Amino acid sequence: MPNNKKYRPLVILGIIIIFIGAIIYAKYSSTASPMILFYSTSCIHCQNVASYIEANDIRNKLKFQELEVSANQANSQLLAKKAQECKIDTSQGINVPFFFDGEKCLIGDQDIINYFQTK
Repeated sequence: MPNNKKYRPLVILGIIIIFIGAIIYAKYSSTASPMILFYSTSCIHCQNVASYIEANDIRNKLKFQELEVSANQANSQLLAKKAQECKIDTSQGINVPFFFDGEKCLIGDQDIINYFQTK
């Protein structure tokens, strides 16, 4: 019969690694939101949405990412990907503000504000 005592440290280390991995996964999977608000700093309609979010404390009621697209190519590419998921014609560009709720896309300040009002 082999000596199992020499494997105990490896088993304990394996359990610790699995436990730490589970904690990290739980932390980051629960904070990542599929909802994204795409905006541009120069967009007046985006500013309307930002004002509504601020005035109504939306950030504390609903978890979503806010991504600026005019100065960030990665964010712009993600916007295009979400628009394609919603089968939006992107041949003429994509307007902001643009909100992706995880399933559907909303474009324009009034549609986005109306969405926030229902939450």
